[in-house]
Amino acid sequence: MLSINSKMLPRLDELEENLLARRERAVSEDWRGEIDGLDLTLTFLRSKREQARRFEGTGPVPLGLSAPRRRQQ
Repeated sequence: MLSINSKMLPRLDELEENLLARRERAVSEDWRGEIDGLDLTLTFLRSKREQARRFEGTGPVPLGLSAPRRRQQ
């Protein structure tokens, strides 16, 4: 699963703007297959952006593992 770094959020906004412009043209040209593909891509992009925002500022997740043992000599 692709994980998005929160530093990339502005880039995702740029991509969404571009996709919306492409979708607008596809609607005006009646490119139905292209519209469906762009809608799907927009859905995934928005989902990843929300995921990145949710995880923004969270630190490492503790897994509950014990610390490694030190060797005795």
